[in-house]
Amino acid sequence: MGKGPLSGVRVLELAGLAPGPFAGMMLADHGAEVLRVDRVPVVRASGDRPHVNPLDRGKRTIGLDLKSPRGVETFKRLAAEADVVIEVFRPGVAERLGIGPQELHAVNPRLIYGRMTGWGQDGPLAPLAGHDIDYIAISGVLSMLGRAGEKPTPPINILGDFAGGGLMLAYGVLLALFERERTGRGQVIDAAMVDGAALLFAMFYPMFATGREPLPAGMGWGERGTNLLDTGAPQYDTYETADGEYVAVGSLEPRFWAELVGRLGLTDLPDREDRANWPAIRARLAETFKSKTRAEWERVFDGSDACVFPVLSMSEAPEHPHNRARGTFVEVGGVTQPAPAPRLLGSGHADLAPATRLHDLSSWGIDDETAKTLREEGVLA
Repeated sequence: MGKGPLSGVRVLELAGLAPGPFAGMMLADHGAEVLRVDRVPVVRASGDRPHVNPLDRGKRTIGLDLKSPRGVETFKRLAAEADVVIEVFRPGVAERLGIGPQELHAVNPRLIYGRMTGWGQDGPLAPLAGHDIDYIAISGVLSMLGRAGEKPTPPINILGDFAGGGLMLAYGVLLALFERERTGRGQVIDAAMVDGAALLFAMFYPMFATGREPLPAGMGWGERGTNLLDTGAPQYDTYETADGEYVAVGSLEPRFWAELVGRLGLTDLPDREDRANWPAIRARLAETFKSKTRAEWERVFDGSDACVFPVLSMSEAPEHPHNRARGTFVEVGGVTQPAPAPRLLGSGHADLAPATRLHDLSSWGIDDETAKTLREEGVLA
C-alpha cells in the first residue's frame, strides 16, 4: 500500500484526552506525519517503549515543557515546520502559554490551527469543565437515547468525544487544507463537541420545525424509546436468544419485513403500520427468537435480506467472516483494533505501527546540538 493521501502533511498534536488523539489518528492513518507533544515526565517515564494505544498508532512522540520559555520557543520552531496543530486545552490556555493561533501564525501564516473543546471557544459554558455526557445532554441528543419509560442512556462516549468531536476536527482539518490550496493562508478551526453532536441529529429536526412527519412512514416523533429508530418499533430492536445472546433486527422496509416474518413463520402477525399493534408484535418476536440459539438464527437468516444479524462482542467482531474478508480489524503492536477508514482504493493508507519516541528532530528544524541542550535543561524529552 501507498503512504496515503495525506503524505507530506505534518501535524503537531498536543497530548490530551480521546477526541484530539482520535483526530490525529485519523490523519496519521491516511499518511500524515503526526508528532505528539506530551509532558516531559510522561515521556521520560515511558522511555522508548512503543505506545500500543490505537489512538497513538502511526505517530511519533516527544516531551516538551510548555510552561517554560524555552519550551514555548521550541514549540514555535516545531510549528514553523508544521501544516497543522491540534490543540485540546480549555479556551484561553494556549494563549496564556504563548502558543495560541496568533502567536503561531506569526511564525507560520499557512498553519492550520485545530481547536478541540467540548463547549467551543465562546459562549457562556466555554470556560467550564465537561464530558461527553454533558455535551450530548446540552445538544438535545441525549434526551432521545434510551428505552421508553426509562432515563436517558448515553452510548458510552462515542457521540460527543469521537463522532461529534474528533471526527469533526479531522474533517475540519481537511476543509482547511483544501481552502489553503486556494488562499495560501492558514485557518483556525473551532471544533466543539456540542456542535458536532447536534449536527449528527440534523435528520430529525424538520419534524420540530414543521410539525409534520417527513421521515419514513411510521417513524413519527414521540417520547424517548417510542419511535421507529430508537427501539420503539418491534422491527428495529434487539432480541434475546435461547443461549442468552442477542440478535439485531432492522427489518424496516416492507419487503425486508416480509422476509423476516416468513423465515420466522409468523406470517399471521397484525399490521405493523398500526402502532397499537407494536406491543403484540414485539411479544411474538421476543418469544420466537428465544426459541433458538444465536448461532441457529444465524443459519436461519444466512444470505437473506431480513436484516437480522448477531450482536457480536468486541472479541467476536474481528473473527466474523465478513470483517475478516474486508480486513475491518488489524493487529498493531499485539493489539487488535479497527483498521483505518474510510478506504481510498487508489492510494491505500499509511503503514501502521505503535507510536514511538522521536529522538532526531532535525527534520522539524531542531538540530542535534540544540536538542541535546534542551534535554539537559529538562525542557525536552
